[in-house]
Amino acid sequence: MAADFETDPGFPFLGISREEKIQFASKPFDSKKNCWIPDAEDGFVAAEIKSANGDQVTVVTVKGNEVTLKKEETQEMNPPKFTKTEDMANLTFLNEASVLTNLIDRYSALMIYTYSGLFCVVINPYKRLPIYTESVIKAYMGKRRNEMPPHLFSVVDESYRNMLQDKENQSMLITGESGAGKTENTKKVGMRVPGTLNLFI
Repeated sequence: MAADFETDPGFPFLGISREEKIQFASKPFDSKKNCWIPDAEDGFVAAEIKSANGDQVTVVTVKGNEVTLKKEETQEMNPPKFTKTEDMANLTFLNEASVLTNLIDRYSALMIYTYSGLFCVVINPYKRLPIYTESVIKAYMGKRRNEMPPHLFSVVDESYRNMLQDKENQSMLITGESGAGKTENTKKVGMRVPGTLNLFI
């Protein structure tokens, strides 16, 4: 990641600082005890296995509740270094709880873009963020995907470069529920590329 980009006003909404990454990695963690369990209110909640008896486990949740459930109902937790990970394909355990929690953690910090392998997942913030400025556009130009935090501009820039290099049309699929932000993201594609991509919405 370009070091000077960390001073851009849009960076806090896109990337994780070095200090924050160090802070995440230093948190205590036990892969045999830490897990996720289903929660009626939050979907999933972090817990620590206290004891096991056959196919039953007793856990203590971060809410302080002691719960006994089937071991198969628990989901493995990723080490803290993966907190707010930019690409969920890098997770050690790619399960529902880990994906949902990662998206929630990032969205809570107004990081609306997250990669999942070849895909870019976007969650509508319902507010304007300073991540579509000229300085952000320039920061992503000519950069490899893993050099910068997740952003629609990275996907678009790669498509644009492929089009110039291969002399072939490129297509992007922007899909989602009503109100997800498809139209707004389509407009952002137009900011970066002068009308040369086929868009399917």
